[in-house]
This record gives sequence, C-alpha cells and structure tokens, in this order.
Amino acid sequence: METETTSAPTGKGTEAQAAAPTSQASADGHPTASAAGRLLGAADIRRIADEAGVSPTKKFGQNFVIDPGTVRRIVREAGVTATDHVMEVGPGLGSLTLAILETGATMTAVEIDPPLAERLPDTVAEFMPDAAGRLTVVNRDALTVTPQNMPDFNDDRSFTLVANLPYNVATPILLTLLERFDNLGSFLVMVQKEVADRLSAKPGSKIYGTPSVKLAWYGTAERVGTIGRNVFWPAPNVDSALVKFTRYAADDPAAPDSGPDAADRELTFKLIDAAFGQRRKTLHAALKQLVPSDVFTAANIDQTRRGETLTIEEFASLAKALQAAEAAGVATEVAR
Repeated sequence: METETTSAPTGKGTEAQAAAPTSQASADGHPTASAAGRLLGAADIRRIADEAGVSPTKKFGQNFVIDPGTVRRIVREAGVTATDHVMEVGPGLGSLTLAILETGATMTAVEIDPPLAERLPDTVAEFMPDAAGRLTVVNRDALTVTPQNMPDFNDDRSFTLVANLPYNVATPILLTLLERFDNLGSFLVMVQKEVADRLSAKPGSKIYGTPSVKLAWYGTAERVGTIGRNVFWPAPNVDSALVKFTRYAADDPAAPDSGPDAADRELTFKLIDAAFGQRRKTLHAALKQLVPSDVFTAANIDQTRRGETLTIEEFASLAKALQAAEAAGVATEVAR
C-alpha cells in the first residue's frame, strides 16, 4: 500500500501538526470544559460507515468501537496528555482517534484501508473541529512503516502507540514497530484476549511463547483490563483485553542489549525461534544445529530444559556465550 497523507478535512488544506493544542481531558478521562466536540456513539458509527460506503471487512480485521466509555478508558490507561505525540494504527472510523485528540495530544493515524483513511479527517472536522490541525492520516500498511516514510516521529525523544489492533496482525505490528522505532517508548493496545495473554505471559506457563519472550527483549508488558464484545460493531466472537507496555530506558541494566557485552538481538531472536519451533523438545535437541554443548555450559544453562522455561535474560546469555565462542573460534556452526 502506497502512502497518501491527509492532514485536514477535504478542501481545508490545514498543515499537519499545527499550533499547540488548547484542550485537554481531565484525570478521569472525561473532557474538560475547554474541550470542544464529542465522541462517536453507535448511531454515529453506522451513519459514517453508510455515508462513506464502508462495510467492516474480515480482510482488515475491522471491528469498530461504538462505546465512548471504552475509548476513554483506553486513553486513560495509556496516560496520554496534551504534550504527547501518539501513533494510532488502524483508526477505522475514528472512535479512538477522537478520544486521543480529546486530551490535546498531537497524533498520526496509520490506516491501511483507503476509504477509511480518506474519511477520517472529515469525521474529526465534524465532531472535534478544533483538533483537526493536530491530526495526520497516513494511508499505509503498518507493517511497512519506517522512520524514513513516517518522519513525523523522528524528532521525538519518545512517543507512544495507542491502538485497537486487528487481531490477526497485532503481534507482528508491535514487534515490527519496536524494532524499527527506537523511540517508541510505550504502548497501550486493545487486542484479542488470547493475544493479550500471550504478550504478557511469563516463563513456564503454557501460553508463554515467541511473542512473550521477544516483547520482553524491549521492555515490560502487563494486561490491564478486559473488554467485552458488546462495545464493537460488528461484535467479534472473542473478548478483547488491554496490554500496556513500557520500553526499557537506554541505560537500564535490565535491558538485554545494554552494557559492553550486550547480546545481539538478531541472534537472540534466532535462538528463540528455534527453541519454540520445537517447544516440546529440550534445548539440546531443538538447538543442536546452532549451539554446541559447551556453549550451554558457558551460559550456565541446563540443556535438558525446554525453551518455554527460559527468560529473555537467559536467551540473551545463551546468545552472548555463542557469540564469544564464535569469536574465539570454538563454535563450528555460525548461527547467522
């Protein structure tokens, strides 16, 4: 999908990221007296969809939020303020977009569906006109987003992602954005409940897997709430949940890639993929083509364990031990 950026409602030509916002939400997530406009309800959603000729599609995993209280709750959990720069992926018809703008924040919405991307600025102009200058809309697949084609965020020390993510691509989107944007400091996303459980799972649990451990490379994640099916149109067949993530600071000693002997992310992730690709096997069996026995010893990891019992720190230690062995000419297999 090629990029087409719209920063104002049709015919107004407002430039993106205009003057500083003048409205803000109160601590409980409800608009202050100075906040102009209102959020979308079920009737609004259906009318806008009808006017735009939009029908929710399984292709893009579209389920639109029709409850103002839910989107305010998402923004409140994310801690968005008027000083923040927010990325939203999959804004759809604008329910969450308006709740983010209600805080006074500046934001860029990434929408893959051309009709929805084209319609969104007009919806903001109708329901929250004072916020139109703080919105940029980019018609692009979120998996193709980079700092080069999304320069809005390049000057930010840190920005946040707030989104109702399509269930089928939520994990790839999160890991891709974290890899490409070093300044993506936090996110609050609504995803399928099972996906939320996997993203926040801890070692040793049945649902702990590749998404859990790879996300832990970048920071800490926790589930912060459950969302019922009745707040969506159309209603999905599963419940949803909120996941909150905070990235490690650059100098945080807990980060696997910190310090002079930091682990290599690409190599660490290669070991994770191999270990969970055969999760019922021991590390010795699952990683035999990649890791010699003496490297397990050097990393102080029992090779009879399974990958699902290892923390991200242990995977990183194994990668560092393998790096050291390769550098010393001990390892015969180069796992790259």
